[in-house]
Amino acid sequence: MQVIAIANEKGGVAKTTTVISLAGALVQAGYGVLAIDLDAQANLTLGLGLQPARLRRSVADVLLNSAALLSVSRETSVSGLDVVPANADMGLAERFLPVRQNYEYILQNALRDSPGLAAYHYVLLDCPPSLGAVTTNALTAANLVIAPTQPEYFSAYGLRSLMATIRRVRSQSNAALSYYVLITMMDRRNRIHRTLCEQLQVTFGEGLLKTIIEVDTKLRESTVAGMPITHYFPKSRSAMQYTALAQELVNHVQEKAAVEISSQSD
Repeated sequence: MQVIAIANEKGGVAKTTTVISLAGALVQAGYGVLAIDLDAQANLTLGLGLQPARLRRSVADVLLNSAALLSVSRETSVSGLDVVPANADMGLAERFLPVRQNYEYILQNALRDSPGLAAYHYVLLDCPPSLGAVTTNALTAANLVIAPTQPEYFSAYGLRSLMATIRRVRSQSNAALSYYVLITMMDRRNRIHRTLCEQLQVTFGEGLLKTIIEVDTKLRESTVAGMPITHYFPKSRSAMQYTALAQELVNHVQEKAAVEISSQSD
């Protein structure tokens, strides 16, 4: 099972859209996926067809009240894709998590202590647009961080804070954490977008995913419909791009596993 956190301090960079769309692409490829909404705005929960205000239990019960992770999970309309939803109670997590001893490991422990998670190949964590206690929990639990960024100055500049947080988490609670940067909302007709894409390539090199997600109004429509773009409009450009992203990540996981097996045999 691979745990992937989608995180960036900057809002509006398609974090939630990426979680939903990537989940849909992975499910279409035959993988079981659990998406976990860690944002008090609960956009992932809404985007998968649930109403946060009607939920009595959410991921906040896992983080604050030690509830079992799968006891609050819900099925979605997409077979193979389940969600651990969020509601307004998540607003308390950022406030009260830091007063608990070893709070960084709460989500990691919840994942470890859930034997039913064996049904899932991938767990996707939708992080809030901040780098506080909740995001630290997600990064401590994750194998990999995907940092979506628009090819815009403020968005790209905001990656500096996330990279500093990743370094801190590596040194304190999750030494094996790796990351990729994902360019989203790209307009190839925009000269500034093209220039910043080139700069991101120079800055991050192999840390920049080859797949680029372009602007597509169908993505907004799929969110309103409560479905991943891969299921709502499978022939759209963004559906094909998120399918390519899923395959790129699957290849990464397989290559990493092969290296680990090789090192153990040596």
